[in-house]
Amino acid sequence: MKLNNITKVAVCMSLFATVGCTDNFEEINTNNNGITPELFQQDFNHIKGGFAPIFNNIQTITSQLEWQYQLQQGLNSDIWSGYMATPTPFGGSNNTTYNLNDNWNGFIWSIAYSNVMFNAYNIEQLSKGKYDQFYALALILKVEGMHRVTDTFGPIIYSKYGTTDPTIGYDSQQEVYNQMFTELDIAVAELTKRVDAGDDGTASFGKTDLSGYGGKFEQWIKFANTLRLRLAMRIVKVDPALAKTQAEKAVAQKFGVMKTNADLFQIQSPVNTNPIATISGSWLDIRMGADMESILGGYSDPRIATYFDTSAQFPGEYKGVRTGIEITAKGDHQDFSAIGAVVKSKNIVLMTTAEAYFLRAEGALRGWNMDGDAKSLYELGITTSFEQRGASGAAAYITDNVKMPKAYVDPNFPINNSAAVNNVTIAWDAAATNEVKLQKIITQKWIAGFPEGQEAWSDYRRTGYPKLFPVLKNTSGGKITTEFGVRRINFVQSEISLNKGGVDSGIAKLGGPDTGGTRLWWDTTAPNF
Repeated sequence: MKLNNITKVAVCMSLFATVGCTDNFEEINTNNNGITPELFQQDFNHIKGGFAPIFNNIQTITSQLEWQYQLQQGLNSDIWSGYMATPTPFGGSNNTTYNLNDNWNGFIWSIAYSNVMFNAYNIEQLSKGKYDQFYALALILKVEGMHRVTDTFGPIIYSKYGTTDPTIGYDSQQEVYNQMFTELDIAVAELTKRVDAGDDGTASFGKTDLSGYGGKFEQWIKFANTLRLRLAMRIVKVDPALAKTQAEKAVAQKFGVMKTNADLFQIQSPVNTNPIATISGSWLDIRMGADMESILGGYSDPRIATYFDTSAQFPGEYKGVRTGIEITAKGDHQDFSAIGAVVKSKNIVLMTTAEAYFLRAEGALRGWNMDGDAKSLYELGITTSFEQRGASGAAAYITDNVKMPKAYVDPNFPINNSAAVNNVTIAWDAAATNEVKLQKIITQKWIAGFPEGQEAWSDYRRTGYPKLFPVLKNTSGGKITTEFGVRRINFVQSEISLNKGGVDSGIAKLGGPDTGGTRLWWDTTAPNF
């Protein structure tokens, strides 16, 4: 396969620390003494070999590369979602205070292109029209991995990936989303055809599948349908008609969306742990976010015990750190609550079944056909999350119409204190406005989705919920407002250096300056209803 410059750069950034990168890329990456192509192609290994790098890098979960996860997601969306905060100063002016760090954020782009897009493209070239089950699975994984990238940057390289043009143009985010919907159409149709013909997928994909589905095509179809539902809801304010069509298609499809916790989508870590466990437990670089303390603590939410450990400094208490504060020394907050048992597992959950119920609840609230009413689906989302986390008391929790999020108190630095910013109870209220109902749905969806900060940050940008404590220290130089927070990440320096024409095309399609304050296509200022 001939590699264009952008593809070369993506792969080289991934391999640079080990082998460097030169113009004779293909020559030095050809093994003339190892396994022959004929042997490698037995049992489709030449195709299947590309799946593991995709699985392991949607979020980087490879041993000794926890620092890559930290830069890929830990020090951006995990923090901007309100889930987590860092006690570490990191120079005092960085992502946490809205001074976006290009040296950190470039990894979001490079990891995705050198692992997800590169391998999905290879699988497509080897399997499309010949072994379409693998093509379909690669499309689903590509959409899962790359929607996170477009939801971070906006316009990206997508349809033109793999071309040999010296300048690779960017697709607008609208174009990316339309192609993703089409790719999910192709994947679901192909896998459904195979299931109907009696092929459940276990023989051809079981040993390659790192999701826990055992290769079962029916499970992959449910995941693809739920992924379509997620993307449909993302665009509800910018294209409500298309959002409704795609959401109803997802729910009505023969196998439907996720409905039991056995359906949730997770990656089985090759090192039997979550990188967040190392970043929090060993490096002490991540702690409970103040927003989590306010909401979970105010609701007396039983899931808090699986999400976080109690504070080493204040035994028996859950203490969070507020993001965007003046941090002088790591020791000032490092003994607040660490991340708990939910991340001390080999299973990295990227989409919960609870999310599917909350998506359907929002769709029903909007009048769509979601095979259920908003109240019932909302409550099923909560009970499904409790079951997933092994928490008891869901029945009483659902009916609580008294408890609300609490004020945040920093016992070490009172300047960081704040009154509660959320004002909704848990119990469904049929008489409430749609806005209040939506706030309840998104708040519970936010709780259930922990620790997947990318999705939570996207929901916050789209809906404004749950309300989060504003930063107290904004070092963006006016590029990002304290009121609205970070809306996106600016295009990466490697692209500006090597594909400036492409970046320029992306900026033209962005609709605003290349800063963290510019809203994405789906992130409009329109009201939620």
